[in-house]
Amino acid sequence: MSATTSVVASGRELFLDAIACQPTARRPLWVMRQAGRYLPEYRALRERHTFEELSGNAELAAQVTLQPLARFPLDAAIIFADLMSPVAALGLEVKFAPGPVLSRPVRTAADIAALRTPSRDEIAPSVMSALRMVKKELRGQRALLGFAGAPWSIAAYLVQGRGSPGFPALRALAAGDPALVNLLLTKLTDLIIDYVHAQFEAGADAVQLFDTWAGLLSRDSWTRLVRPHIARFLEETRGAGRPRILFLQDASHLVPAYAELPSEALAVDWREDLAALRRAVGPDKGLQGNLDPAILVAGPGPTRDAARALLAAVPARGHIVNLGHGITPEAPIESVQALVDAVHAEHTS
Repeated sequence: MSATTSVVASGRELFLDAIACQPTARRPLWVMRQAGRYLPEYRALRERHTFEELSGNAELAAQVTLQPLARFPLDAAIIFADLMSPVAALGLEVKFAPGPVLSRPVRTAADIAALRTPSRDEIAPSVMSALRMVKKELRGQRALLGFAGAPWSIAAYLVQGRGSPGFPALRALAAGDPALVNLLLTKLTDLIIDYVHAQFEAGADAVQLFDTWAGLLSRDSWTRLVRPHIARFLEETRGAGRPRILFLQDASHLVPAYAELPSEALAVDWREDLAALRRAVGPDKGLQGNLDPAILVAGPGPTRDAARALLAAVPARGHIVNLGHGITPEAPIESVQALVDAVHAEHTS
């Protein structure tokens, strides 16, 4: 742990209090993709195992999830899995080369009708096992986060068949047959609701819903096609009593619309003015973010300066410090330590 760390509350308590917009002695900190390629211990595992093996094997996934917490006093662990982890339960085959690739895209009514309707315990059971393992290891000292891809962002890969700039096949299908896209999104929303409930049952203290590709749509199209499904997800997971963080990136035109949804917290990318967003949404919604991941690549000095500037600009209450997207493989370990030190040096109450 950093020498500047002050033990005032467990990381779990800090995280849950912050997301509830309660006063905290300091702001909690975790990093998107914190279990990943910037860590030499993760790269060592990748020399022996494929990504599919690491994300699909509960013991390995738990080991990877815990790696950054052994090195840094972060306040939350996020389970190591993939956006597409629950998709196999639909009867679809997904490979990684390096991103997700489907053997056959989902583009017709017949394709959607052929998708299985899995029971909850059939959805990514290795993810649930990994969550239970990590929960035991954390001993209540750090928050445990689950996550899921938003229905639209999963649909992008299912319809396109693989990652593609702008996902033109999805956008064309949405324009040509919005009813069919709605049918697919309904199916995926059912899947994600069960997937998130299963993660809560396995011990997740909160979940983050990644709507990585929300920005592909205009606000009008998003309101018609996507909003009803996000709203249903939030309604049907509300009863679990666990926080839900909505994350979207490269979608400035949609941030006000997402802020109106009844999630406990909103996470945005580095393009957004987080201080202005706090003023816009008021004091009762948690905000997360939002340093540019490229700043960490620039080194510990720029990272420290940017972190201090973020802390000075954004009110402490209800703020979870994070990046505005996933940490990149090029980020040096020293930059992550500089970020930790800057956050831990601030005392907010």
